[in-house]
Amino acid sequence: MAPFGSVILEVADPAAAKAFYEAFGLGSYVDVRGSDAPAGGFPGFALSLVVSQPGNVDAFMNAALAAGATTLKPATKSFWGYGGVVRAPDGTICKIASSKKKDTGPAAREVDQIVLLLGVADVKASKRFYVERGLAVAKSFGGKYVEFDTPSSAVTLALYPRRALAKDIGLPQEGTGSHHIVISGDAGPFTDPDGFVWETASA
Repeated sequence: MAPFGSVILEVADPAAAKAFYEAFGLGSYVDVRGSDAPAGGFPGFALSLVVSQPGNVDAFMNAALAAGATTLKPATKSFWGYGGVVRAPDGTICKIASSKKKDTGPAAREVDQIVLLLGVADVKASKRFYVERGLAVAKSFGGKYVEFDTPSSAVTLALYPRRALAKDIGLPQEGTGSHHIVISGDAGPFTDPDGFVWETASA
């Protein structure tokens, strides 16, 4: 059983979105399909790219901007490491971060982990919801963060408080309409308490 399979981004222009993610370096991690569903403001989720060093953060940031993304937070040092946030042309938010503050080798666009962060109203309640549908918990920090064990997917699934996620990426937490994301897996089909849609994975 593979409860979590893949991430499908619903976009207005699938060809343009596919070209962006290929140029950015995420072409093998996300799928795209067309949608004209209305939406506004914070989409309620973000893709988090975890990399090994600051130079890799800059490499991804530069590739995203060259491919048409816009900066939400410039890459900077902080107490936890180094990172920045961009918005893809289709509206998807991508956070690129490293826990290191100094490079230990040449910069490269190499990803250590990609996490789909779902912004939820109640992390503990959403955790129970997903556990009841077959997802195993890998990490849990009370109502602050939950990460699921998703060995069948190149993307890790995690829950984060909506307000905290919005603050982290530099946007107001308000959002309307479609999330513009669908999650594929054997746990579907269903819609979770925060409106994220799951569908049954294709054979």
